[in-house]
Amino acid sequence: MRKLIYCSVLLLFIAGCSQQQPSETAGDNDGQGEVINEAVAAEDTESENMQTETETETETEEEAEDNAEEDEESSEEEVKEPLYTINEANWSVQPIGDANEKVALLTIDDAPDKHALEMAETLKSLDAPAIFFVNGHFLDTDEEKEVLKKIHEMGFPIGNHTATHASLPDLTEEEQQAEIVDLNEVIASIIGEKPKFFRAPFGQNTDYSKALAKSEGMTLMNWTYGYDWEAQYQNKEGIADIMVNTELLSSGANLLMHDRTWTNEAMADIVNGLRDKGYEILDPELIQTPQ
Repeated sequence: MRKLIYCSVLLLFIAGCSQQQPSETAGDNDGQGEVINEAVAAEDTESENMQTETETETETEEEAEDNAEEDEESSEEEVKEPLYTINEANWSVQPIGDANEKVALLTIDDAPDKHALEMAETLKSLDAPAIFFVNGHFLDTDEEKEVLKKIHEMGFPIGNHTATHASLPDLTEEEQQAEIVDLNEVIASIIGEKPKFFRAPFGQNTDYSKALAKSEGMTLMNWTYGYDWEAQYQNKEGIADIMVNTELLSSGANLLMHDRTWTNEAMADIVNGLRDKGYEILDPELIQTPQ
């Protein structure tokens, strides 16, 4: 009997242990579930973060495009209103309305030969604007083209002085067109825009060159006075003195200079001398050009 009771108790004990085993296994599965749930939650969070980053990048790109459009609009708004015209009777600069009359326009022909870049650097340091009129035969090499590009990037307008500096009255209309239009295309390929000003070699225009220049959107320009090709002024002191003290200097004077050693050396003295006499160095961007 006792042995039977003992066996019964033992069987009950074993049965109880067997019933507890599934419970422990269930507890282990619950732990694994928690880990899986945490992993899923982490993936959801990462997905949300990636979506947020994508939306932020999209917004940043849109803002950049908006800013670029605003900059472009601002650049267009910075186009200067014309305040002066060229008087073709004497080639002086005439004010429109109440613009300052006491101005002098600086122009430099035959660029970029040997000194144009240094002249531009001097003018830039003095905050003195000028037009550089270029010849096509000074744009044959990559180095010469780079010089022209640098001058333009410093803010100086580039003018057309023909491809070969030929006398236009001696040419046919077809040849005149090549001298003017072909150079415009070369200049545009270098600086990204066509010239706004045209000066004929020796100041010799024809009816055809005048009409052609205007159809190309360029203002015709000769000069009021210039001296640096004359022997007595081919030195720094001589050219600096005559350019400032000539009796031809008056309001709206259109000063002709060239890419020459002595003119380059005298450039700062010429600018300072004009300013000492009360002349404003005119910004060519304020001169009216054909629409």
